[in-house]
Amino acid sequence: MKDLIPDELRKVLRNAQHIVVLTGAGTSAESGVPTFREAQTGLWAQYDPQELATPQAFRRNPKLVWEWYIWRRELVTNAEPNPGHFALAEMEKLLPKFTLITQNVDGLHQRAGSLTPIELHGNIMQTKCFEDGETVTEWAETGEVPPRCPRCGGLLRPDVVWFGESLPFMALNQAIRAARQCDVFLSVGTSALVQPAASLPVEAMQAKAVTVEVNPQATPLTQYMDFVLARPSGTALPELLKQVWGIELS
Repeated sequence: MKDLIPDELRKVLRNAQHIVVLTGAGTSAESGVPTFREAQTGLWAQYDPQELATPQAFRRNPKLVWEWYIWRRELVTNAEPNPGHFALAEMEKLLPKFTLITQNVDGLHQRAGSLTPIELHGNIMQTKCFEDGETVTEWAETGEVPPRCPRCGGLLRPDVVWFGESLPFMALNQAIRAARQCDVFLSVGTSALVQPAASLPVEAMQAKAVTVEVNPQATPLTQYMDFVLARPSGTALPELLKQVWGIELS
């Protein structure tokens, strides 16, 4: 795979002081996590995703939405980080500054060893109060579905961003700032279609960072990238780790 990583890119990465990586659904798909729409199978095939992932849907039928996310949590729990996740966790140890931004809600980056990923769309394994938005880690099991917030009695919901909701303010600001300050920006396994995350590579381009796309499929940004590695992240990232820094995953 010597030709997978161009010599010029290897040199850029070795000299980089701050690398930013944005990951999308493709990274998790390699671990067997279905994309949002792929998860509309079996019992859930009769529902449009927007019937299950909006505040309005939750108000209409909170039990249905809660049970849909319980099912999705089970899918995530059964998945394991793949070599792409582990390669990024290793990369974080090697650089003066490294920022990982993810659109995924599955927590696989943390399970692979990444320390502080910026989660733009939340985390499906976490829970918050529908009323005040505060994180809730413990609650009384009364048999009610969904359970209720121990502080205010409001219904509990998954801590993910639903259609029609804004991204977490601090997370988005951190991501934008990192994109504007990095030397190299890697867009990994993301369609470059979902805003505002899709604007982050553009922010990096405008700040004159070197941009790299890792994706077997072309995206709207492919033609504008400085380098394109048209491979799955689980293949390309470990090879990049090996060829640039001499580190092989065990």
